[in-house]
Amino acid sequence: MSFFRLGMDSIQEVLVLALMLILIVAVVYSGIGWNYKVGIGALVVTLIFVSTVANQALKQQREEEKKRLKK
Repeated sequence: MSFFRLGMDSIQEVLVLALMLILIVAVVYSGIGWNYKVGIGALVVTLIFVSTVANQALKQQREEEKKRLKK
């Protein structure tokens, strides 16, 4: 069962969940400065966004490949 319903495989979902956990730990429970917390947060959000966009692009490419093979 997919947690996000974005069509990701289980490895990608685990990666996204681990990145979210890192974000929560870095922002809430660590004693580092706010500059580092903002940097870590921006990096984590960017990685999640890029992985989601890459997954959608790969899905579209696979669908186009299937359409081309059917012709």
